[in-house]
Amino acid sequence: MGERWCAAVLRVLVLQAAWALAGGQVRYSVAEEAKAGTVVGRLAQDLGLEAGEAEARRLRLVAQGRRASVEVSGASGALLVSSRLDREELCGKSAPCALRLEVLLERPLRVFHVELEVTDINDNAPIFPAARKNLSIAESSLPGSRFPLEGATDADIGANAQLSYTLSPSEHFSLDLHRSEEYRESLFLVLTKTLDRETIPVHRLVLTATDGGRPSLTGTMELVISVLDANDNAPQFNQSVYKVQLPESAAVGTLVVRVNATDPDLGSNGEMTFSVTNTFPENGMNIFLLNERTGEIHLVGTVDYEDIRSYEIQVEATDKGTPPLSGHCKVVLEVLDVNDNAPEVRVTSLSVPVAEDASVGTVVALLSVSDRDSGENGRVRCWVWPASPFGLEATFAGSYSLVLREALDRERVSEYEVEVRAEDGGAPALRASRGLRVPVSDVNDNAPAFAQAVYTVLARENNAAGAELARLWARDPDEAGNGRVSYSVWEGGAGGGGWRAASSYVSVDAESGRLWALRPLDYEELQVLQFEVRAVDAGEPPLCGNATVQLFVLDENDNAPALLPPAGSAPEAGGVAAAEAAAAAGAGAESGTLWAWAAWGAPAGQVVAKIRAVDADSGYNAWLRYELWEPRGKGPFRVGLYSGEVSTARALDEADGPRQRLLIVVRDHGEPARSATATLSVSLVEAAEAAAAAAAGSSSSSSVSRSALGVELGPGAASAATNVWLVVAICAVSSLFLLAVVLYGASRWAPRAAVLSGPGPTTLVCASEVGSWSYSQRHSRSLCVADGAAKSDLMVFSPNFPPPPPGPTPKDTQPEPSALLDTVSGPSFIPFSAPFHPPS
Repeated sequence: MGERWCAAVLRVLVLQAAWALAGGQVRYSVAEEAKAGTVVGRLAQDLGLEAGEAEARRLRLVAQGRRASVEVSGASGALLVSSRLDREELCGKSAPCALRLEVLLERPLRVFHVELEVTDINDNAPIFPAARKNLSIAESSLPGSRFPLEGATDADIGANAQLSYTLSPSEHFSLDLHRSEEYRESLFLVLTKTLDRETIPVHRLVLTATDGGRPSLTGTMELVISVLDANDNAPQFNQSVYKVQLPESAAVGTLVVRVNATDPDLGSNGEMTFSVTNTFPENGMNIFLLNERTGEIHLVGTVDYEDIRSYEIQVEATDKGTPPLSGHCKVVLEVLDVNDNAPEVRVTSLSVPVAEDASVGTVVALLSVSDRDSGENGRVRCWVWPASPFGLEATFAGSYSLVLREALDRERVSEYEVEVRAEDGGAPALRASRGLRVPVSDVNDNAPAFAQAVYTVLARENNAAGAELARLWARDPDEAGNGRVSYSVWEGGAGGGGWRAASSYVSVDAESGRLWALRPLDYEELQVLQFEVRAVDAGEPPLCGNATVQLFVLDENDNAPALLPPAGSAPEAGGVAAAEAAAAAGAGAESGTLWAWAAWGAPAGQVVAKIRAVDADSGYNAWLRYELWEPRGKGPFRVGLYSGEVSTARALDEADGPRQRLLIVVRDHGEPARSATATLSVSLVEAAEAAAAAAAGSSSSSSVSRSALGVELGPGAASAATNVWLVVAICAVSSLFLLAVVLYGASRWAPRAAVLSGPGPTTLVCASEVGSWSYSQRHSRSLCVADGAAKSDLMVFSPNFPPPPPGPTPKDTQPEPSALLDTVSGPSFIPFSAPFHPPS
């Protein structure tokens, strides 16, 4: 390679020499950095000097103030490099670099001009002003931003000074070189990608300058680029969504959550404050409080799971840069249920009242049961109290039907207070209840019912027309029209002497049930009136009930005693009837004189006559007593108080006279008492005459004189007759006693009777204002004295229970009327007939 370089240099020199000769000036060219002793040119030869002439003529260079770094060899006359040639030192950046040399030649003195051109070689590498350059670029600089750089310099010229630049690999920077003929080239550092101080705070690059020499030389400079912080980073939360659970029972002041955010910026760009930008629902602003410095969220209100189950809180962190940047996060707060709500029972539909004939399964009410809690806390169990007659049936979740489980009876329970109870599954469990009032509507399912199946009514005879006899009352437990009762006489009447309808005697008020007489009653005409009263309600269809009414007419002492003709007289067959008719008409108060005979010497107690009388009344009103009115004092005769027998009070003697006139008063026991008087004329005769008169009276039934008298004659015949009647009376009393014992036993074990529909074995004893009494047609007894006609009668007892109430009372509080009394049969009452002889 060196040989080729030397050959090239010689060719240049030869050409220059030829040019110099041609133009009168010698030009040489030498490469800088040539070695000392390098022949630049054969100056002596080029000047046309002969060999040795250059030395002889002292061929030399003239100094021109600076060292030329070349010299002329005196021996050869050649121009040699004497010292290092540095073109950059000699000429700097001038081109070409020509050194003008003056060469002196003596003998003769001649001056030759030699031009030595020092050619450039690539001996200088590019040099930057500094080995390191520090740059500061804001990280907010936009891509494409240009930052000027001072390029490198190269002392060489020409191609050796043509520089090119390269930058160490970087994704953020590149180089841009502008070349201009007029101006120096301009080098720029171009930002190709946004800087991020938080990622790479300092970029270290190497800028390399390469010249165009062969071989090329390079120079480098380190670029230290510091990224200046800009508020380009918003605060960042460590979680974009914070999920928090908070029980609804949390107390005020509870720490809910703490949010954390970071800002990689520096200084005020990295300082943050927290704020709430939004909450959902909006009332969360009043429930939660955010500390703007720490990011802590505290509970300042109360949360209710049943109202709002979750909250969303938007939190913003804002730095203090210019402009400020912010970051956001969301806090999702889930409220946890606590068993703080009791079940709720609501009635959505209520069908009342419920008809008492409603079928089992009828839906009474629709209920909605809910619990605002959830899970086990909201699982509700329901039941009904009391358990009957209603029950609950679940239709679907949270809905129940209150249904009828048992048949209803409004008359037993007219209204129900039902309580629906609910209990949740929380711990502890919470309970709730709802009361329902279920009234039962009436259905006409009850017929009117009288308090007694048989009513016994006592009415005094001679009552006024329109007088109230009794009040009947039938209870119908239904209400309104179904329980409104109307009364009517249905059927019945009185027998004897022809059928007589009850409606001709009595009537009943349709509304009040008041039984009243249509006309005065006469005991002697009517003793018993039996009929039915019907009670009908106003329901649809109407129902009815019946009661038997036995109306007994009570005797009043409205008949005076009537004297009867003697037994065995012609008018005997109709005697009793005639006497009673006369008594009813008020006759018989006075009678004619009666005749009797008594024998002298008759002992005391000898019956000489018997006064017979009858009273059309009954009971005490027909119980007769006999009193001797005249003569008063100690007379020879006396009268049996109840027998009517006239007997001797002592033995008769002649001092008593031939005849005794006796005034006998027959008086009943009524109030006021009524009486009749009889005059008895007793003739005192011999015993034989008295016996003859007695025999004649016994054999002759048509004796006018004795038939007109109400007496029985003769001491002998009368005594025999008396004995016979005594035996008959004893037998009758014994028979009555035995019969009474049998009937008493039968009444003890026989079933009780409820209704008296006619002659029968039993009798109801009922209440009246006059007393309690018993009547029986079958078991009535006749009690006769002597040969008088028999007569049935009644006995009055003391009252045993009060009459029915005068007006209705509330159905729910009215007591049941007294039950029917025990029946009374034969021995339970004493029928009697006048005259009546009480036991002694």
